[in-house]
Amino acid sequence: ETLKAFDREVNEFVDYMFGPRDARVRGWFLLDSYLPTFFLTGAYLLCIWLGNKFMKNRPPFSLRAHLIVYNLGITLLSFYMLIELILATWEGGYNLQCQNLHSAGEADIRVAKVLWWYYFSKVIEFMDTIFFVLRKKSSQITFLHVYHHATMFNIWWCVLNWIPCGQSFFGPTLNSFIHVLMYSYYGLSVIPSMRKYLWWKKYLTQAQLIQFLLTIVHTLSAAVKPCGFPFGCLMFQSSYMATLVILFINFYIKTYRKAPSRTAVKETPVTTEIKNGFHKDYFAAANGFQNNKKAQ
Repeated sequence: ETLKAFDREVNEFVDYMFGPRDARVRGWFLLDSYLPTFFLTGAYLLCIWLGNKFMKNRPPFSLRAHLIVYNLGITLLSFYMLIELILATWEGGYNLQCQNLHSAGEADIRVAKVLWWYYFSKVIEFMDTIFFVLRKKSSQITFLHVYHHATMFNIWWCVLNWIPCGQSFFGPTLNSFIHVLMYSYYGLSVIPSMRKYLWWKKYLTQAQLIQFLLTIVHTLSAAVKPCGFPFGCLMFQSSYMATLVILFINFYIKTYRKAPSRTAVKETPVTTEIKNGFHKDYFAAANGFQNNKKAQ
């Protein structure tokens, strides 16, 4: 009874803050109450802290088979979301510049169903960090990495409850495309015989930054020429994406532009550390695979 009362108070508070929820998604798994999303996020952060303590004096796990299955599974889910979002928005005649929440009828429901999977995929992607912990790649568990994973899951709970379609389609469409490239690369990179065929590694970093910038431009375009999509949501999304751009650029400058010492140049070939403008650690930071080293 205490938990139910707390749950009711929390949900009454978020309803007071954000207004009435979209009735079309009521009853969908994990959406009616904020507590599951909140507790799963807390469990994620706790697993990082306790996991690092647990692994401190233990050898790292190999996890090659797990990484293959996980990465290729995320690739397939991302591909499904990409295709379904393209088809649903095409069917609904979505306006690329600005799309409201109610004019497309059944196509809006179709978009919302895909975006629910996008929201749910964010809790699946917590495993990126868990693999870091189990493989003792603690240096890859950066503030940017944890901040991005933890906040995305919570933000998309809000998106699904209040703005589950319309203008919300654009970012997930881009991100699903990027994840098809990224997770397929990681999954195939675990297989040594496949590495020589993975030509798209050099484009991933550039694609990530372009994704953030395009999403900001698309979001602000609806503020400049509105179509009825909530203005506050546009401002929040563009501000959040701006934080990712700032953190990413900070990471980029520290990692890619830092001049190597003479000793480092002698000890490590340039092609191992930096190639085509990106650093190997960025890709390792995405899901725990160090692509220039043999899988453990």
